[in-house]
Amino acid sequence: MPSKTEAAVDAKGAIWRPSPNFGSRRDGLTPTLVVIHYTAMNNAEAALDRLCDAAAEVSAHYLIGPDGTLWQMVREADRAWHAGAGEWHGQCDINSRSVGIELDNRGDHPFAEPQMAALERLLPQILSRWGIASGGVIGHSDMAPGRKFDPGPRFDWERLERQNLAGGRAQGEMLVEASVGEFRRLARDEGFTSDVDDERLLDAVRLRYRPWGRGPLCREDVAAISRATLST
Repeated sequence: MPSKTEAAVDAKGAIWRPSPNFGSRRDGLTPTLVVIHYTAMNNAEAALDRLCDAAAEVSAHYLIGPDGTLWQMVREADRAWHAGAGEWHGQCDINSRSVGIELDNRGDHPFAEPQMAALERLLPQILSRWGIASGGVIGHSDMAPGRKFDPGPRFDWERLERQNLAGGRAQGEMLVEASVGEFRRLARDEGFTSDVDDERLLDAVRLRYRPWGRGPLCREDVAAISRATLST
């Protein structure tokens, strides 16, 4: 017979560290998204304390430490409080539509190899369990442009894409013009539907597809979102 702790977790190898900060998913919704975050705290234990503190009113389903340790704080069937305000593909209440994964990282340094490997073991379990397409794996900054910036410019999205664990991108160059109207249309088709100005939208798309980009909108920005849209 499994112990109570073993029975509580959804993911293989997860340590159960229950948070009181959750509720029922609303309107009969089940997960169609996975939202990836960074903690922006000094270490995993500090993040765990906050995510499990009733006064903080914040949580996530999972936390992964830099050494690959995986904790589960909320059952996947329940609504964790990780996403907040925002939308994706015109849909709001992302908390009711998603599984949230926190990565112990301040946002100013690379993500550790054991941590990325643990994420790569966890994601297929979640995607299979809920029938989520790889394009449903997004960053916090994708659904809350200008308000959130995680998992940030150091996160290796292309690594996940190569394993079909995030929406892919086509390869090669596309001859496109740097049109704001075309850029917004393509970004909206990809899922960036939050009501934000051009600058915040550009920042969010760059965080996801070309975090090295600087300055005003350029042809490479439009090409990046064009390739993403074509590959979904």
